[in-house]
Amino acid sequence: MPVPVLIGIADIKNRSEEVIEPLELMLSAIHAALLDTSLPVSEISDLQSSIDSISVVNTWTWRYSDLPTLISQRLGLEASVGGEKEKGREVYRELSHHGGDSPVRMVDEAARRIARGECRLGVVVGGEALGSLSQLKGKKPQGWTEEDKSARGVSVSDLEGVGDSKRHKIGLPIHIYPLYENAFRAHRNQSLYDNHAESAELYARFAKVAEKNPVAWNFGTPAKTKEEIGAVGKANRMICYPYPLLMNAFNNVNLAAACVLTSVEFARELGIDESRWIYPLGGAGTSDSERFWERPNFYESPSISRSLDAGLEAAGLRKDDVDMFDFYSCFPIVPKLACQHLGIPITKYEKPITLLGGLTSFGGAGNNYSMHALTAMVRELRKGKIRNGLVLANGGVATYQHVICLSNRPRSSPYPTENPLPGLLEDGSVPEIDEIAEGEAVIETYTVEFGRDGKPKRGFVVGRLKENGHRFVANEADEVSLKQLASDLREPIGRSGWVSNRDGRNVFRFDLEGKL
Repeated sequence: MPVPVLIGIADIKNRSEEVIEPLELMLSAIHAALLDTSLPVSEISDLQSSIDSISVVNTWTWRYSDLPTLISQRLGLEASVGGEKEKGREVYRELSHHGGDSPVRMVDEAARRIARGECRLGVVVGGEALGSLSQLKGKKPQGWTEEDKSARGVSVSDLEGVGDSKRHKIGLPIHIYPLYENAFRAHRNQSLYDNHAESAELYARFAKVAEKNPVAWNFGTPAKTKEEIGAVGKANRMICYPYPLLMNAFNNVNLAAACVLTSVEFARELGIDESRWIYPLGGAGTSDSERFWERPNFYESPSISRSLDAGLEAAGLRKDDVDMFDFYSCFPIVPKLACQHLGIPITKYEKPITLLGGLTSFGGAGNNYSMHALTAMVRELRKGKIRNGLVLANGGVATYQHVICLSNRPRSSPYPTENPLPGLLEDGSVPEIDEIAEGEAVIETYTVEFGRDGKPKRGFVVGRLKENGHRFVANEADEVSLKQLASDLREPIGRSGWVSNRDGRNVFRFDLEGKL
């Protein structure tokens, strides 16, 4: 069977005042990745014409009618979906869903197609220009591709969706990841203070990595310290408890990245020096329910744990064989859950757990953050000082996961041609859900959304009815309950109260004693 190999990678950063659309940034990344193969410039055109697979990470920035076809046309490949190139080979084209797992999943799938003999030269690319759109302040960018208003825009979680998400106005990433952080803290019997200090220390270590990374959006700016990250105030206001602004992903960047894959056989035929080769060893991915309230619990992520385990097994590695990790980090809880599962100290880790510096300090890059993790991993592996690396990519609201392992040495057996995990995990025990809840209850997890004035705005409770253990979603019942949820004087999780239904919406109030 053909052995897949990564032969070219590139990152593009547009820090200029020129407003460049994502399509152009992606094309620049592809061209730079082809040059990264170190083939003579005179041969790059022929290399480009050999591309028979285009995988595109969906962009948050702009709605294109058919971005993979636009890229194919600009590269001089065939003009219609499913059409034939002059050389008689069909060009595979794919556009991802909106999810940060996409770059790693698409690289893994491209490697599988190469191993099955279905692809000779594949490109995986993604890019964003959210920084430029922000700079325009609502004005229409000039010279960009015509926007397709009918195309689906970014929707990591739709508050106009169904059930508890719509009724209680909960479902955005800023809401859901804090539910996990709070539950994870309580599950470990950690104090609110110690948990906040841990997150600040973790992100301060990440910030130091981004400070030295030339691709990072804020490269050249001194890294924020743990004191700055932990201090809540006007410059670092609380978003949803327990995460202030500097623990939230920053997405206003103009970044693109690309990876080029082929087989060992074709790489040799092309004359690409073996020092450029990096081998995908194997990967795996799965997801939890898109309805966050239908998950087993909120102090662990089955999709993260299963993807890590299956990804390592698919690659033929043990955890200790991995020299370097990059864990997705839109919020502190994702690397924490990965560390917890693998037995890695959360703040005192010895092996790197980020190569980029996280979505706050490096920059969110929309769905495409982990493409930059892959390019960074390839660069580290090419140096020859380490052998194996692992990238964990996360998407949605801790929903979609994919893991891939890379190495500067080939695996001893054929590349796995199928994902060993199902697309959706359905074997966990999920409590009965009561959409309309009444009675005495206990808080399972919670968060509080804050306004720009720094005051609590709305509370979100996931609770259990004491009578039968059924789960419900609720908002706070009144100002007193909101104040108690937002207080850092007492752990809310495990506290008792009452839930009732008010005009179709569940509301929770604490025990009548009302003590903080």
